[in-house]
Amino acid sequence: MHAPVSWLRELADVPSDAQGVDIAAALVRVGLEEEGLHGGDIAGPLVVGRVLTVEPEPQKNGKTINWCTVDVGDHGQRTSEGKAQEIVCGAHNFGPGDLVVVVLPGGVLPGGFEISARKTYGHVSNGMICSAAELGLGEDHDGIIVLTELLGADAAAALEPGDDAIALLGLGDEVVEVNVTPDRGYCFSMRGIAREYALSTGGTFRDPARLDVAEPNDDGYAVSLADESPLEGRAGCDRYVARVVRGVDTTATSPPWMQKRLTQVGMRPISLAVDVTNYVMLLLGQPLHAFDLDTLSGSIGTRRARAGETLTTLDDVERALDPEDLLIVDGSDAPLAIAGVMGGESSEVSDSTTNVLIEAAHFDPVTVARSARRHRLTTEASKRFERGVDPAVTAAAAQLAVDLLVEHGGGTPDPGVTDVDRRNPPTVFDFPVTLPTRYIGLDYPRAEVLTTLRAIGCDVEEREGDVVSVTPATWRPDLTDGPELVEEVARVRGYDQIPSVLPQPKSAGRGLTHGQRVRRTIAGTLAHQGLVEVLTYPFIGDARFDELGYASDDERRSTVRIANPLSDEAPLMRTSILDTLLDALRRNVSRGARDVALYEVGLVTVGSSAPATAPVPPADARPDDATLARILGAVPAQPRHVAFAAAGDIERGGPWGPSRRVDATDGVGWALAVGRAVGLDLSVVAARDRAPFHPGRCAAITLSDGTVVGQVGELHPKVVATLDLPAGTVAGELDVDALVAASGTPVQAHQLSTFPAAHTDVALMVDDSVAAADVESALRDGAGESLEALALFDIYRGDQLDSGRKSLAYRLTFRADRTLRTEEVSALRDSAVASASAATGAVQR
Repeated sequence: MHAPVSWLRELADVPSDAQGVDIAAALVRVGLEEEGLHGGDIAGPLVVGRVLTVEPEPQKNGKTINWCTVDVGDHGQRTSEGKAQEIVCGAHNFGPGDLVVVVLPGGVLPGGFEISARKTYGHVSNGMICSAAELGLGEDHDGIIVLTELLGADAAAALEPGDDAIALLGLGDEVVEVNVTPDRGYCFSMRGIAREYALSTGGTFRDPARLDVAEPNDDGYAVSLADESPLEGRAGCDRYVARVVRGVDTTATSPPWMQKRLTQVGMRPISLAVDVTNYVMLLLGQPLHAFDLDTLSGSIGTRRARAGETLTTLDDVERALDPEDLLIVDGSDAPLAIAGVMGGESSEVSDSTTNVLIEAAHFDPVTVARSARRHRLTTEASKRFERGVDPAVTAAAAQLAVDLLVEHGGGTPDPGVTDVDRRNPPTVFDFPVTLPTRYIGLDYPRAEVLTTLRAIGCDVEEREGDVVSVTPATWRPDLTDGPELVEEVARVRGYDQIPSVLPQPKSAGRGLTHGQRVRRTIAGTLAHQGLVEVLTYPFIGDARFDELGYASDDERRSTVRIANPLSDEAPLMRTSILDTLLDALRRNVSRGARDVALYEVGLVTVGSSAPATAPVPPADARPDDATLARILGAVPAQPRHVAFAAAGDIERGGPWGPSRRVDATDGVGWALAVGRAVGLDLSVVAARDRAPFHPGRCAAITLSDGTVVGQVGELHPKVVATLDLPAGTVAGELDVDALVAASGTPVQAHQLSTFPAAHTDVALMVDDSVAAADVESALRDGAGESLEALALFDIYRGDQLDSGRKSLAYRLTFRADRTLRTEEVSALRDSAVASASAATGAVQR
């Protein structure tokens, strides 16, 4: 809502030296939001000019400019050179003889845009002929302001070249723009803005709705209100005022002061009837509609739309109506307008109109809001109605419109006045005056609370004790209970008076639990490895287990079916994070991400062949412990897992070397990194026939006691083909709960040895079927406590070995609390080889 300061001064006591920034600050103090300040930043010379000549000149770029001479009175080139002002202009909506607005060199336009004489298109342009946008009066950049069209022929006839255009157009007047929140619909009017300003400053508010309003009688225009399908039990229209003015000269020009105010708030003056209804709406907040009386059949009314009905609205669009749309209809039952949104073109006021029917009505906010959204029509009227219009101001708004049409259009009002009033009585509720103090924590004395309630328009009936009876103001439909009044009391004193107090804990916090720390460590470790965390929905379809190749007796097929799933295609809870993570991988790859590595930490569900049924306790009391235990016992186990999946290149190629595809060893490395991060020395054991992995490229991840905590490997080719994943996709999944339990024991630090390490290599020949992990385990068992590190650095298969045999080369690192001698290292190595030979049949090369 735009509020011109000069207009605001008429409705409230605004100090003579108050500027727009001061007024905005006062409105902010009572909870309104400042959107901006406009106007007041234009410096002259800005004058009225009469166009003398216009010479079109086509340019090489296809654009045509006009080389103009303009009479600007005793200003500019007339003063210094004795000739008319010479200006280059790119607009084409004006011609010789038109009165325009000209800013001369030295003038400053909104935004600090300073005007100077400059050479352009082969001429020196001494100033600029201004559009509405350039003066901050609207959004029209392409059209020049023609004062005859803007002010009317009569007002323009009194102008002379050189007259001050700043005063003429009110450009020296500041305009405060306020963002109106949904609960402050009454501030979509100067009446509401002035009321809030007076409330903030303690000044006087002069209500423009206090008019001498004609009393309703039986001679008014016939009005019939019908609502065949009321929305949620509420009538679409509960008050309708109709007034008739005859003999109106609708071609008469609106008075300059009215056009100025409409222009200041961003509305374009159109015609007398339209300008009057817009002006009254801006002043009082009550949207009005003017009908051509002679196009009506003798009565008017409201009803809901019928299926199949259409209406061509004022924007020349034929709209299919919905049965929930509330319509204004003629006595012949023909639709005239969508109530509270937009009128129809069949009864609009035109230049030939002489008799006007003024409608001022109060429509249901929900009905108007739904119609506006349904038809994608956000109008000035709908914005006000859907936020709540004051139903008590309806008659005053109609009276003011009638008075203005009579004064400026020469009309004569009919003595008949129609006011169909079906409003419900106002809501009255009790309010404890101590409630603001209890809610806010500041001391709000009884006298201040009662004064504030009356200041915002409430009727307060005092009774004995701390409880009073409150009737909210008609313009405040949002005030329905005590807490909303508490907010009013707080905002009127000032939100800045409420101190910010940080809560102080009674004792120091205990920090994260061990499980929380482990989960964060796991997520952080995988992120540091270059994987990206995702979150997928834990719901799958019946076919997923077959797609992943699970055996018919696989325990992961046992899950929980949801009674009311989000999608009928995914009614089951996942039993593995890979059930859903692989979909995320496929989606990313399908959208052009060639190299992807994802991970997710989440819950999986462990089903049961005989699920328990949870009892349904009554809702009026807490269930006993036995019932709660049965409820919890019926909930399936939901352990937390972490899974990862990757495809494409794990290392990018470049000048440093070729790229490298991700493989199963990368997945094993990520799993081992997770183990190291939480203080566990995980082991890798060959695994076979564990869906959905490749039988020869899969490893089980185990704890030191042999407990399996997950699997890692390359996905089976059939799974990759079924799920449309890239070949060689790697995945893995670990049981986070098992890792949390195993890492519960604090890690003991070992004293570092300052003695040198001794290295020795050994190459062992074994059958291809022997896992490298088994050989490594046997070497560790035989090497003794002095073994510090053991690493496999080479695998060889070739002509120098028998078919079905392979050579595994290991590096053993020994360190003790003294310097080891060569013979001691050799003995430790031989012991390790002997252990491997006994356990796996390994033969040293």
